[in-house]
Amino acid sequence: MPWATLALRNRRSISFSCCFSDNWPHEMDCTLITEELRAASLFDLFRLRAAITLQLEDPRRIDAVRERLRPGMPVSYFDEVQNRLVAATVLELHRTRLLVENKQDQERWSIPFAAVNVDGVNTDISPAVNQQAGLERGQLKVGDVVGFRDRQNRDRYGAVIALNQKTATVLTSDQQKWRVAYLFLFPVIDNAS
Repeated sequence: MPWATLALRNRRSISFSCCFSDNWPHEMDCTLITEELRAASLFDLFRLRAAITLQLEDPRRIDAVRERLRPGMPVSYFDEVQNRLVAATVLELHRTRLLVENKQDQERWSIPFAAVNVDGVNTDISPAVNQQAGLERGQLKVGDVVGFRDRQNRDRYGAVIALNQKTATVLTSDQQKWRVAYLFLFPVIDNAS
């Protein structure tokens, strides 16, 4: 199997099973890769994005996913705005995209084949081992239950309703919306389920 090495400017590098092969059945450790990418320069990230875009648009990769799907089939796809998987049903297959209907709200969306989680990959990104406090945007999904302390030093709890660039919008149980910096959020384990 081919291997790739992501070399970073500070001479550190990580090796990972290369997802650019035609037989990509393996799951990547996105947490490890995310941690390593923090050390990359902005230019290195830009170059990497260009290479990833080429892979996302590769017709062979798109065909490999399209061949596994059928209209009426239940799927989950990754919504990058909400940073979570969304359950849906396939309605139509097109050349580079597919039409799906979300199971929760019956909204129809045209999504790229790359967004479909055909292998059931875990999309959660775990916190860094040496993380001081707070959460990072990549660790949260719309719907996650979080807590924070308000300016009066009272604990507040609620559900994330939007992920913004620097803050999360949290709806508390008293229906107040708060925009809270990720640094001040902490996860809440919901024992209601």
